[in-house]
Amino acid sequence: MSAVYLAPVYLCMNLFLLFRIMRWLRLFGGIFQKKSVCIGFSLIFGVPVLALGIAWFCPQGSVRKMFLLLGNYWLGIFLYSLLIMGTADILSFFHYVIVKRRWKNKALAGGICAVLVILISIWGIFQAQVIHVTPYEFTIEKKAGKMDSLHIILASDLHLGYNIGYSHMKKMVEKINEQNGDIVVIAGDIFDNDYGAVFNPESLAEILRGIRSKYGVYACYGNHDVEEKILAGFTFHDGQKKESSSEMDCFLEKAGIRLLKDEAVLINKSFYLYGRPDAQRPGRGISMRKTAEELTKGLDLTKPVLVLEHEPGDFQALSDAGADAVLCGHTHDGQMFPGNLITGFLWENSYGYLRKDSLHTIVTSGVGLFGPNMRVGTIAEICSIRIHFV
Repeated sequence: MSAVYLAPVYLCMNLFLLFRIMRWLRLFGGIFQKKSVCIGFSLIFGVPVLALGIAWFCPQGSVRKMFLLLGNYWLGIFLYSLLIMGTADILSFFHYVIVKRRWKNKALAGGICAVLVILISIWGIFQAQVIHVTPYEFTIEKKAGKMDSLHIILASDLHLGYNIGYSHMKKMVEKINEQNGDIVVIAGDIFDNDYGAVFNPESLAEILRGIRSKYGVYACYGNHDVEEKILAGFTFHDGQKKESSSEMDCFLEKAGIRLLKDEAVLINKSFYLYGRPDAQRPGRGISMRKTAEELTKGLDLTKPVLVLEHEPGDFQALSDAGADAVLCGHTHDGQMFPGNLITGFLWENSYGYLRKDSLHTIVTSGVGLFGPNMRVGTIAEICSIRIHFV
């Protein structure tokens, strides 16, 4: 129900932004003083503002996709318009306090703000398309059969749907294959809440099936790997349990990706890989996931135990239970500044590497996007992880 409550706030803030833009345009005089021009500009302004709401009522297809993409682009532009405008107002206030007079050239100030919003938005859109490779290396003080080391490629948060499709996945697969890893793992949020939004799933499954690794490709589900209505990133509560669809499972099977549903696999008789379901939305057939103690029960803890989990957490319990490493996603590292400053307060490890007693934790910022089609101050990435055994 959060979408219902926040929609009026979103609309009011957009009306405030429209008012400020119109007031700035009138400083230039001419046609911007005409009522008909102001009305026309307001109507054009309203299209991206209302795009996500319009898409809500559109059936699956290209029209719905067009409005969702437009609305998601606007969310990023809207955010930075408010941030930059707010910063300009604060600077103007301090200028008045110090100099004792108001800044006179408001047209220039507004122009600088507009240029900054445009440049940051373009940069954010470009950054979202570039997939980086982030290396990590650590040692687990256990024997792993005859293996001296293991090269893992970690991906997460693909968010296949309206934002992410074939071209981005093609780049991801190429990056993964360039690393020549021993095993590839995907830490959840493969889908974006709506399997119907996956365009041409057959082609997508085919490109993902091209991932090369010695021991295969494994995945767990995240909180977005469920069928759920979402508006601008916010959910509607309908009283029903949120579950993955059978189509999602079939897609992964066709893509050559083994989904681990609260289960461990012993790989090469040398190490365990355990895939945990999401803590809040564990998916079909699972009412409550196993605790950290339960998941290691029955495993040979003299062998390395690697845990694949979507949301970073439960580190102390996993360490106490004998797990050696946990690989996560979920946070996107905030995706867009200043989100990357906030996430550090929400998770013990919101991005990168952290050691918790004997447990090694890695959280990736992910490959895809959620909401705005931008990355500012963060990167889209896969992780190249080299683990040594002694």
